[in-house]
Amino acid sequence: MESKTTTYLANLLQSCMDKKSHLSGKLLHAFILRNGLASDTFLSNRLIELYSRCGKIEYACRVFNKIAQKGVYSWNAILGAHCRVGNVHDAYALFGEMPERNTVSWNTLISALVRSGSEQKALDAYDMSIFEGIVPTRFTLASVFSACSALLDSERGRRCHGLAIKVGLDNNIYVGNALLCMYAKCELIADAIQVFGDIQDQNEVTFTVMIGGLVQKGQVMGALAMFRLMCRKGIHIDSVSLSSILGACAGRISREVCDDDLDDILSSNVHGQQVHGLTIKRGFERDLHLNNSLLDMYAKNGDMDGAEKIFADLPEVSVVSWNIMIAGYGQKCQSVKAVDCLERMQSCGFEPDEVTYINMLAGCIKSGDIEMGRRMFDSISCPRVSSWNAILSGYSQSGNHKEAIELFRQMQFRSVKSDRTTLAIILSSCAAMGLLEFGEEVHSASQRACFHTDLYVASGLIGMYSKCGKTETAKHIFYNLPELDVVCWNSIIAGFSLNSLDMEAFNFFKQMRQNRIVPTEFSYATVLSCCAKLSSSFLGRQVHAQIAKDGCISDVFVGSALIDIYCKCGGVDEGRQFFDMMPNKNTVTWNEMIHGYAQSGCGYEAVCLYKDMISSGNKPDSITFVAVLTACSHSGLVDVGLEIFNSMQLEHGVEAELDHYTCIIDSLGRASRFHEAEVFIDRIPYKDDPVLWEVLLSSCRIHGNVSLARRAADELFRLEPQNAAPYVLLANIYSTLGRWDDVKAVRELMSDKQVIKEPGYSRIDYNNEMQPCVIDEIQAWNLFGELKLPTTQSPFDLTPLYKASSPSHHLSPTQRPSLARWKSEFLQLTVKSLFSSLVFLALLFLFASISEAAISWSIEDFNATPYVKLPSGKAPKPSAGSFNGSLRM
Repeated sequence: MESKTTTYLANLLQSCMDKKSHLSGKLLHAFILRNGLASDTFLSNRLIELYSRCGKIEYACRVFNKIAQKGVYSWNAILGAHCRVGNVHDAYALFGEMPERNTVSWNTLISALVRSGSEQKALDAYDMSIFEGIVPTRFTLASVFSACSALLDSERGRRCHGLAIKVGLDNNIYVGNALLCMYAKCELIADAIQVFGDIQDQNEVTFTVMIGGLVQKGQVMGALAMFRLMCRKGIHIDSVSLSSILGACAGRISREVCDDDLDDILSSNVHGQQVHGLTIKRGFERDLHLNNSLLDMYAKNGDMDGAEKIFADLPEVSVVSWNIMIAGYGQKCQSVKAVDCLERMQSCGFEPDEVTYINMLAGCIKSGDIEMGRRMFDSISCPRVSSWNAILSGYSQSGNHKEAIELFRQMQFRSVKSDRTTLAIILSSCAAMGLLEFGEEVHSASQRACFHTDLYVASGLIGMYSKCGKTETAKHIFYNLPELDVVCWNSIIAGFSLNSLDMEAFNFFKQMRQNRIVPTEFSYATVLSCCAKLSSSFLGRQVHAQIAKDGCISDVFVGSALIDIYCKCGGVDEGRQFFDMMPNKNTVTWNEMIHGYAQSGCGYEAVCLYKDMISSGNKPDSITFVAVLTACSHSGLVDVGLEIFNSMQLEHGVEAELDHYTCIIDSLGRASRFHEAEVFIDRIPYKDDPVLWEVLLSSCRIHGNVSLARRAADELFRLEPQNAAPYVLLANIYSTLGRWDDVKAVRELMSDKQVIKEPGYSRIDYNNEMQPCVIDEIQAWNLFGELKLPTTQSPFDLTPLYKASSPSHHLSPTQRPSLARWKSEFLQLTVKSLFSSLVFLALLFLFASISEAAISWSIEDFNATPYVKLPSGKAPKPSAGSFNGSLRM
C-alpha cells in the first residue's frame, strides 16, 4: 500500500514539474509531511527536482538537508538544482563535497559550466572525469564540443572527436551536430563537410548548422546549395533554418517574383525574396526573430523600401528591429532618416541600447556627418569601449586624426580600458600625423595590456613605425611576433615600399610566399608598385605570372598596378593590351593607363583615351586631369591641354589644384609661351608655391630665357633657400650662353649659403638584384679612353656625342655644347649587343652631364657586359648575356 502511495505521489509531483506549478507542489509536500513520508528518499529527490524546476532553490536545499541517507541520486538532484538556476559556483563547491560521483554527476557539472560561459573549466572537468575512468556519454561529448566551439579550440575538439569514434558515438545525431557546429565555428569547412556526410540521420539542426558555417566562411553559393538539398530531402524547415539562409542571401537579393510552388524554388537559386515567400507559405509571419532576419536581409542589400514595408507590417517589434532599420539607413548614407527612426523608436517607448548608438554613429560617419556622430556619442551617458571605437574610427577615417588622438586622451582620462581595436585606430592616426613619440606611448600601452603580440595591433605598430621612417623597429616587431598572418606581411611590405626600400619589400614578399601565405590583392598591388619603382620588368613579369596563377588578375587594383609597371618599364603597348583585356575598369584603371601614355610621351593617345573614358560613363577625378594634362604638356598639345583644363570645373565639377596649375605652366613653358605662363602664374592662388617656379625655371633653361629665369630663381631663393635645384638650373642657363662670370657668381652664392647638391646615382640590375651605383664624376672622362672596340669598323662615330655629353663645367668655353635641354629621367635599358652597348653608354654619358653624375663602364668585346663600380668599391664580374641598367638623376 505504501509503495502504491509513493508511486502515486511521485506521479503527481511529476505532473507539477511538467506544469511548473509551485503552489501545487507545496500542497503535495505538505501532504507528504503530514502522512509521515518525509523520510522517503525517492519522494525527497522528486521534491528537490520540483523546486529546482520552479526556481525555488532554497526549498530544494531544505529538502536535501533533511534527507537522512543521501545517495548519489540525491546528490545529483541537488547538484542539478543549483546548475538549473545558474548557481554554478555553489554547484562546483557541492560537486567537490560529493562522496560518490557517477557519469550523471560529471555530465551535469560540465553542461552547467558550458552554459554559464566557463568553457575552460568545463574542459578541465572533462579531463578530470577521463582521469577518473568515467566513460563519456553522448551528453558529455556534446557539451565538450560546445565548449571547444566557444573557445575555437579545434585541436582539443579533434582529440575529442577521436575519442567519440573510439567509443562509437561519432554517428550519434546529438554528438554529430555538436561536432559539426564545432568545426563550422572554427571555420574548418572541409572537416565539417566530412562530419556532415558521416551523420546518418540528418535533421534540421544538422542542415542549419552546416548552412551557418558556410555563411560564416563566406561560401554563399555552398550555403544556398545546402538549403536546396535540405528542401529536396524533405527535411523539416523551421524558423531557425530560414533565418540562417537569409543570412546567406544578404547581398544576393533577387528581383524575381517569388513562386508559390516549392519545386520552382528548388529549380533556381534560392534568393532573398524567394525565401521571404517561403516564410509566408510556411506560416512564420508572426515569428519576431525571423522577421528581424528578413529586415536585416533587405537592409543589408540596400533595399530600404522593402525593409520599410516589412517593418510597417510587423505584428510586433523589438529594439533589434529598430536597430536594423537604423543600421540600414546608415549604410545608405541616409543619416536624416536614421535620426528620424531613432526619434520614433524613443517615442514608441523603446530605450536605445549600445547597438543603437553604434549604428547611429556608423551611419553619421558613413554619411560624412562627423559632427552629428559626435553629438550622438556625447548623448550616451556611459559609453562602452565599442562606442568609443566607433567615434574614434570615424575621426580617423575622415582624416581628423588630431581629434581622434584628443578623444583617445579623454578615454584614458575616464579610465576606459582600451581594446585591440582602440589601439589599432590610434596607431593609424599616429602614423598619418607622423607622431612617433605618441605612437611609442601607445606601443608601451599595448605592451602593458598584453596586446603587443596581437596581430591586429602588431600590424598597426608596423605601419606606424614604417610611416615614421623607423623601418628597423618595424622589422624587429615583425620578426618577434609568435605567428604571422597575411595582414602583418602586407604591413611590412607596404612599410618598406613607403620608405623606398623596394628591393627589401620584394624580398619580404618572397619570404611570404616561402612561408605558404597566400597573397591578397593588396599584397600583389604593393609588390608590383615596388617592381615599378625598381624599373624591373623581370621581377614584374614574375609577379604577373603568379597573379594569373592565383586568380587575382581580374582585380581592378592589381590590374592598375600591372599597367603601371609595364608603362614605367617602357612597355606601354603591353600595358594597353592588358588594359583592353580587363573585364572591369574603374577610375583608377583609366587614370593609370592615361598616366602611362603621359610617361611615354604619347600625348595624342592619352587624350584619345581620356575621351573614351568620358564616353564610357566613367567620371574623371583630379588625378585623371593631372595625367592627361601632363601628357599634353610633354607632347606639345598646349591648346588641347588648356581646353581640358577649362572644362575641369565647368563640365566635370573638379576644382583645380596645384598639380593642375603646374601642368599648365609646364606646358606653356615647354612651348616657349612665357608671357602667357607669367600672366597665368600671377593670377593663380598658388603663386608662392616653389614647385610652380621650379617648373618655370626648367622651361626657361630649355629655351634660354634668362630674364624670366632670373625672376623664377629669385623666387625660389626666397621660398626654398636650401634647395640646390634652382642654383644648378640657373648656372646651367648661364653656362649655355657663355656667361661664365654669372656661373661663378651663382656657385659662390651656393657655397656662401652652404647649399649642397646631392649627387645623382644609378641603379643596376645585376643577377636579378637591383644595386645602387654612385661614382666620382671625374673618373668617367678618363675612362672613356679605356673603351676597347673590335677591329671591325664601329657602327657609328661616338665622338660628337661624347663631346656633347661632357659636363659643361669640366670643359673649356669653346667646347661647351648647347645640349642643356635634356630633363632628368629614370631609364630602363637592356644591353644585349655591342651596338646597343655603345648606344647605352652614350646615353648614360649624356644624361649624367645634366645630373652632374658620372658612370664608368668597360666594354671588352661584342658579348661583354658593361662594367660598373659599386659604392662598396667592389664590381660585379663581367658576364655574357643581357644586362639591365637604370639611371636616376
